[in-house]
Amino acid sequence: MAVIINEVKPFSKCWFFGVRAGDKLISIDSKEVDDVLDYDFYMSFLPVEMEFLTSKGKTVRIKATDENVGIKFETFLMDKQHSCRNKCIFCFIDQLPKGMRESLYFKDDDSRLSFLFGNYVTLTNLTEHEIERIIAMHISPVNISVHTMNPELRVKMMNNKNAGKCLSIIKRFADAGIKINAQLVLCPGVNDGEELRFSLTELAKMYPSVQSIAAVPVGLTKFRDGLYPLKPYDKQTAGETIDIIEEFSSKFKAENGIRLAYPADEFFLLAGREMPQEEYYDEYPQIDNGVGLWTSLRDEFYEAVNELDTKPVNKEITLATGKGAYPLMCELARVQEEKFGVKVNVVEIINNFFGENITVAGLLTGTDLIAQLKDKPLGDCLLIPLVMTIDYTSHSTDKNKFLDDITLKQAEKELNIKIVPTQNDGTQLLKNILGVE
Repeated sequence: MAVIINEVKPFSKCWFFGVRAGDKLISIDSKEVDDVLDYDFYMSFLPVEMEFLTSKGKTVRIKATDENVGIKFETFLMDKQHSCRNKCIFCFIDQLPKGMRESLYFKDDDSRLSFLFGNYVTLTNLTEHEIERIIAMHISPVNISVHTMNPELRVKMMNNKNAGKCLSIIKRFADAGIKINAQLVLCPGVNDGEELRFSLTELAKMYPSVQSIAAVPVGLTKFRDGLYPLKPYDKQTAGETIDIIEEFSSKFKAENGIRLAYPADEFFLLAGREMPQEEYYDEYPQIDNGVGLWTSLRDEFYEAVNELDTKPVNKEITLATGKGAYPLMCELARVQEEKFGVKVNVVEIINNFFGENITVAGLLTGTDLIAQLKDKPLGDCLLIPLVMTIDYTSHSTDKNKFLDDITLKQAEKELNIKIVPTQNDGTQLLKNILGVE
């Protein structure tokens, strides 16, 4: 297989050798290049010989001594993104309303995005070639949506007859020393309880290759007509789930020095329990999966309050967030007001768009934000979590937008206030409240 070159930088090495847009990269050191993983891996063994096929059928060979050869490809992955072959009973995309932009309905299940960006994959569409390549290249870690270690139950939950067989791939990766972060999306009465105990026990057998396990409660929108009947976690069932994980992880920590398995923050909120301290999370191996975000942000904020030397600021602002983070934001707002004097009005935005069961800020829309803040006194500026927007790296009000395609600029116009998207970072949150760099 070859990959098509989309652009060649003028006066670069490839350009001087006659390589142009539309030509194909055939191989690196006689090894075929299928995608970005191949390219990055083979280019790490410089110097290498690159073989190209021009649009006129001419073969060009170039010896590359550094990575800056001057070529770009049509997409980052160099080919089409791999889509999901499952029909999971808890799939969030199946719960989206009609009429949203097309890209939101694409179900990603691409192992390359797991290595590159931390996406979670189910392993159900991995070919034998891809499995062997991951092992040969020792690409690590891989984030796996396991959900259950019971093969028959996994088939049922994912509506894929091969879903159970794919669990053997986890063992192959573990035996090869590939580090694994496992995710269990838990559904009440389906894969929790005794099934959860079984999954934790089976995954623990592959420690230390399996280096962390996150248990996340299923997210249920109001658009579930015709889908598998699921119910949300409540105070009792969330508490029971925490207890099962705590029983397992306390024993595991006593034997191995880490907890290995962690409930997502949402479980503690649903159960009405106090969030654990920093040491509970063993350096936060699954923080991007909502495990320890609350504690990490709280600790960073308190540290910044103690260390930042800024004069009291006489102003008033509004901070909007989801139901889940609302109590924490209220606490942090009080702490800084005692020292710095900024009046922060924390507003809990209810998720009417997806339904009130969805409490995370990352799934709030511009529609709900505007509707619930319209014509209210908001002070000097409005702070929102950056995760409410689709581009977590962009603070631009012109380009960034919410899930429902309302741009930050449009929201600013509707609310007649400057909006400041804020990263999930305690120090930055405090600085944005104070309005300092």
